[in-house]
Amino acid sequence: MFRDEKAPIDFGRSFVGSEAFRTLFREGMALVEETAAYLDGPGRDESRNLRRQAALAYASESMRLTTRLMQIASWLLVQRAVAEGEISPSQALQERHRVRLSGQESNASPFDSAALPERLKDLIGRSMRLHARILHLDRLIADDNPGPSHAESPVFAQQGLIRSAFGTGR
Repeated sequence: MFRDEKAPIDFGRSFVGSEAFRTLFREGMALVEETAAYLDGPGRDESRNLRRQAALAYASESMRLTTRLMQIASWLLVQRAVAEGEISPSQALQERHRVRLSGQESNASPFDSAALPERLKDLIGRSMRLHARILHLDRLIADDNPGPSHAESPVFAQQGLIRSAFGTGR
């Protein structure tokens, strides 16, 4: 099968079918599992030994971490469904409105953050970097499906009428 040389390459479709996506998927899901194991085990023990203010920061940051990872996992699962042909790319774009990849910054003060366990800080940092990568990929995939082409655009049609009325044809 030959590709039309004038047609743009669909980044989203080619990416979700690539080894790079499978690697990203494994990385994301492994981070979800690692975080769950930490928060249910050693993290729970570490949080009991924190002072009150640090314990509040721990609870807040662990909830943000969990939410961020749930968003990442949801996005990865939707993209994998596209790669496996379970849903179409347009259905994935519809799901995009349900799977909100919101930016989440830490609300902990620098003092509180310093008091957090090192392992939690590491997981937060890794999740934020992965989240930033996925936000970037999500924008690239969404850009593969821009609105109507120039020929279909009502604005472009109106501009054409204006050009012809004033004889600036182009």
